[in-house]
Amino acid sequence: MESTAPETLGPGHSGGLAALPSGKLGPKPLERDPATPRRRFVAAAGGVVAAAVASSVVDAPYVIAQPKIQWRMSTAYPASLEVLHGTALQLAKIVDELSAGRFRIEVFPGGQMMPPFECFDATSRGSIESFMSSAHYWFAKEPALAWFTTVPFGMNPEGMAAWCHQGDGLKLWEEAYAAFNLIPRPGPCIAPQMAGWFRKKIGAVGDYRGLKMRIASGLSGRVIAKVGATTVLTPAAEIYAALERGVIDAAEWIGPDDDMKLGLHSAARYYYYPGWQDTGTMLGFGFNKKAYEALAVDLRRILDHAAAAVEVYALSDYHTKNAIALERLRTQFRGKVEILPIPVPVLRNLKEIATEVVKEESEKTPMARKVHASFMKFRALVGPWDHVAEGAYHQLVAG
Repeated sequence: MESTAPETLGPGHSGGLAALPSGKLGPKPLERDPATPRRRFVAAAGGVVAAAVASSVVDAPYVIAQPKIQWRMSTAYPASLEVLHGTALQLAKIVDELSAGRFRIEVFPGGQMMPPFECFDATSRGSIESFMSSAHYWFAKEPALAWFTTVPFGMNPEGMAAWCHQGDGLKLWEEAYAAFNLIPRPGPCIAPQMAGWFRKKIGAVGDYRGLKMRIASGLSGRVIAKVGATTVLTPAAEIYAALERGVIDAAEWIGPDDDMKLGLHSAARYYYYPGWQDTGTMLGFGFNKKAYEALAVDLRRILDHAAAAVEVYALSDYHTKNAIALERLRTQFRGKVEILPIPVPVLRNLKEIATEVVKEESEKTPMARKVHASFMKFRALVGPWDHVAEGAYHQLVAG
């Protein structure tokens, strides 16, 4: 609304008299300076800018004072395994982006900062803040840890993810890790896997007798030990040399993509499936409890959701890359590599022994008993749906 208050004469205006309608002389009407509205706008805008500047100056100390968190993470995998080690790098990238640089995680491959299998203890005691690996590498510390990665003839990736996020899996994992000053978060499922590379054919369960085999899962290792094999836990980067030189006779790692990156197809001829020992292998992140709880709430949530995101990314990445690598094995290495199913009678024998082993291990600690009971209950819940959905898909639709 225009003001009715008299205006003072601005520059360029002169006083004087003029004839009024009554015929008398009076003061001349004021002439508006055309620049006046512009000056008003400029003045008002200047006030807004000044207020904004003042506000930013007031807020600046808050922005500058935002803490910068720097963590270190060691994985159990070499940098050449772009999905395994790469998943940790992807987690760090997501955390950095979503926190606008407030929270950064420097990721080291296994063997660079420490030997691959020392990352668990280093994070537990606080030497580093985090690690990425498979929980079953440390089942000797607590048998229950094996279930959070996989058990022989266990659930598939969907089942493992559902148990963790929709069942009691993650809650129990947190309870088990608390004894080691750790906070767990599920990582990607990298299964079903292959059963492994063998230097000789497996036609009967007795053919395992006398074999020295690299196998990751402690429970699966117990299974093949019961049929006469000797188990060896070898870090990824050392498997090829051991297999090629005959130090071991067989080795399972993951699937075609990573196995070829390690060169295993050049060290043994017979490549067996299905991966009964790793039907739904879930990797995991471990965070030092004190470091995790010291994070601001929003940074904790960013870290949690970043872990959930890479579950999906890595699962889809593996699915694609393994398909490509399997085709390479069938075409480029035809005549050098044979891709074979484990005979059904062998699988039946292994499953019978695995059932005994899993039950035996579950009785070793109260934690293992609790985790095993939860796992089996959830498997019984989702198993019938898997059979109807996935089973029918492969037998009747895709097959």
